[in-house]
Amino acid sequence: MYGHPKTLLSHDETIHALTRFKRLAILITNGADGLKATHLPLMYVPPTDLKDTRDFGRLVGHVARANDHWRDAELGPVDALVLLAGPDAYISPSLYETKKQHGRAVPTWNYETIHAYGKLSLFHDEGSLRSVVSQLSERHETARAAPWRIEEAPGAYIGQLITAIVGIEIDLERAAAKRKLSQDRAEIDRASVLAGLEASDDACDREIAAAMREV
Repeated sequence: MYGHPKTLLSHDETIHALTRFKRLAILITNGADGLKATHLPLMYVPPTDLKDTRDFGRLVGHVARANDHWRDAELGPVDALVLLAGPDAYISPSLYETKKQHGRAVPTWNYETIHAYGKLSLFHDEGSLRSVVSQLSERHETARAAPWRIEEAPGAYIGQLITAIVGIEIDLERAAAKRKLSQDRAEIDRASVLAGLEASDDACDREIAAAMREV
């Protein structure tokens, strides 16, 4: 992944970023029919030994059986790239305080992202599929006042839906994470960008501002 050294995360920071990721991912493979991409939720399973810098863990989820993307791995594991994009925000030159002094400023973009690479394989057994569906639901429902649980739906209904999906697992071989949050700018510019984003009506702008405060 290209990036300024200040914006690229270490191995441990990348594992932490993978653990925190809860957005929609993009799965990309290059099969017999060419490139394919699918948006889908994925669950990250960290490595057993966090000290092993060669192990990046796994990503687990499912796709609709009607989506033939999964067939790329029908005969065995295939190379896959997963894009896990976080919030992003356009940064106008007008947000830089130093622009008033010398005018040397151009538009750019602040964002967070992870690129994860590995081998994609499939699973079809009902028990594993139910477990993944349940865990994904719990992951995204847990913050709600009254979290929905898979047991609330009729068993026959869930059973029917389970037959319509295929489980996928990406055994990660490497991953790179980036947080481009104006780290290369002077402190006076970072402060003015932060103030501008926090005052924005766009929720993504304010989310990037919150990320900037973390950095």
